[in-house]
Amino acid sequence: MKPLTRTDLYSLEEYARERTAFRDKVLAHKKARKVHLGEHITLLFEDRLTIQYQIQEMLRVERIFEAQGIAEELAAYNPLVPDGSNLKATMLIEYGDPEVRRRELARLRNIEDHIHLIVDGHGNTTAIADEDLERSNESKTSAVHFLRFELTPAMIDAWKSGAQVQLACDHQAYGNKVVLNAEQRDALAADFE
Repeated sequence: MKPLTRTDLYSLEEYARERTAFRDKVLAHKKARKVHLGEHITLLFEDRLTIQYQIQEMLRVERIFEAQGIAEELAAYNPLVPDGSNLKATMLIEYGDPEVRRRELARLRNIEDHIHLIVDGHGNTTAIADEDLERSNESKTSAVHFLRFELTPAMIDAWKSGAQVQLACDHQAYGNKVVLNAEQRDALAADFE
């Protein structure tokens, strides 16, 4: 996928007019790109459309309309757009109760290094986490991580041919595995174009 450019974005005025319809389109698009890995971890797989939405919302909230500010937002978010040989995801660790969340984030320290994508017959690829900055420290992990999964051409070919794909976590405090359904597998396969 090509990175987003300024010409891909709505102006603030255009976005004000189009926001409701655009948001509805993005929310519908995200449904097949959301994978629950157990009860408390969700991966939202990003692409050009989801990242455009994030940028548009930032420009709107911050009232950014000058070229330099727009360029800074594009530079910050474009690394989350897949480039054809990978998938990129925002990983959310979700616990509703703040006290439970605090305790679990301490137990789940470094969990971002234990997330794998498995393409049947081709082994697994471990997520490369938080390339922009470290989000775990000696006492806890963050509730949000950014992951990149690099796939080989053989893995991509098998994926496109219908191979089973699993997402797994082998962290000692949170072992889980889920098989992607056909809708998820097909939606994410578009990221390899």
